[in-house]
Amino acid sequence: MIHPTEADANADAARSADARYTLADIPPNVLVHLTELAKARGIASERWFAGLGLGVAQLTDPALRVSYRQASTVIRRALKALDEPALGLHVGCNESVGSFGLLGLAMMTSRTFGDAMRVGIEHHRVCGSLLDVTFEAIDEREVALAAWPRFREPDLLPFLCEELFASSFAVARGLVGPSFAVQRLELTYAAPTYHDDYVAFFGCELRFGADHNRAVIDTRWLSHPLASHNPLTATQALLLCRQQLANAGAHGDELVTSVEHLLRNRLREHPRLPDVARTLNLSERSLRRRLADRGCVFREIHDRVRAERALDLLQRGPLSVAEIGSELGFSDPREFRRAFKRWTGMPPQAARHAVA
Repeated sequence: MIHPTEADANADAARSADARYTLADIPPNVLVHLTELAKARGIASERWFAGLGLGVAQLTDPALRVSYRQASTVIRRALKALDEPALGLHVGCNESVGSFGLLGLAMMTSRTFGDAMRVGIEHHRVCGSLLDVTFEAIDEREVALAAWPRFREPDLLPFLCEELFASSFAVARGLVGPSFAVQRLELTYAAPTYHDDYVAFFGCELRFGADHNRAVIDTRWLSHPLASHNPLTATQALLLCRQQLANAGAHGDELVTSVEHLLRNRLREHPRLPDVARTLNLSERSLRRRLADRGCVFREIHDRVRAERALDLLQRGPLSVAEIGSELGFSDPREFRRAFKRWTGMPPQAARHAVA
């Protein structure tokens, strides 16, 4: 008979054989929410990262990507330390459109809720989802946001589903309004002891022990127009999201990661390609060629890093537009405003109001 510890070790070995388990391609959004919750409760979260080659301080770096192994390990430790059964619901319901960064901007400026839903599902990896997600047309009256785990980990599935569906529901209400409703929520695991928390939050029919993990909605919501629709901004934000996805496979690549982190740490200096190449002990030509081999362009990486940082600072609130421009290496606020509008399709102040 295999002891539990042996079974766990064997399962971990099987997962480790899958390249997806250790590839650092996941934004640490969920980990940020967990550490912030721990901080608010006076609980030290540093030990959650022991042995992972990762620390709490690194989570504030927008360029950081973690592996599924790192993220799932931290989540397990957080579940134990916080001792809150409905932790996934708690984390998910406190997320908003602004929490999704560029993806949130792309969703809120979409033409209809259906368009926003498809954008969110197509680019869900941009916001750090640990589940794979798809759009399902059930029949002419119902569609669904469906999810399934990348690895068989029954102990984590409730948390992952709660976080995904609760955050999606919160975002949907942020886009459409408080009248938005889910037809039913289907989940493959058994009803938890805190079943009433699901009822209170989702307010819909619940089916535990189902064949699928999915939130089913009425098709009439798909045509609901969004008041925040902006075609230019939607196009620009979607382009940046697609660039992030295109580069996702390169997040484990030493060269691309080095360029991103160097840019992130020196944004005020407005580093150019020759400066970065020199720091990396490469010729300018060699760096450009090696990035091209990976499907990357230096200017696009630089613009994406600056756009992400600018949106982060605008969302936080206290800095003026001129101060944010200075943080990104712009001496002239007008130059920053023009660059920001080129990246996102809207002026900085409009973006600040949009993600507020």
